[in-house]
Amino acid sequence: MDTINIRLAQLNDAPKIAQFNQTMAKETEGKLLLPNVLQAGVKSLLENPSQGFYIVAEIDEKVVGCLMITREWSDWRNGVFWWIQSVFVEQEYRRRGIYRRMYEFVKELANGKEDVCGFRLYVEQDNRIAQETYNALGMTKLPYLMFEELKLND
Repeated sequence: MDTINIRLAQLNDAPKIAQFNQTMAKETEGKLLLPNVLQAGVKSLLENPSQGFYIVAEIDEKVVGCLMITREWSDWRNGVFWWIQSVFVEQEYRRRGIYRRMYEFVKELANGKEDVCGFRLYVEQDNRIAQETYNALGMTKLPYLMFEELKLND
């Protein structure tokens, strides 16, 4: 079994994270993201930790997966939910426990922060494998639907 190292992402991980996000968007939603916007978005988060952070998974010093954490204030709980987003593991490394290790790392980080009250994520409704993984880790499916309106740029 390969040794999996999980760590906080650094600015020099930005190109790889952007590549992962591009691949994930195409795989899960058939979307092509604008590379310059995506790269700027990844870099912006890495430079502004108050907005969130990325973690990466490495095998033999090669980055093979990542996920992003953003924060949402909950007035109901007087605490912060960490949203797990942009989860990606390279195809040849899937089903080896890499996401589980990243999730455990996130939970360990949260244990040291009194304001974190829980974790949330959203998943494509047809992505059954991911849903089974999240369920196996103890996450609960919620009865909410998600809505969105994108701001149009002039």
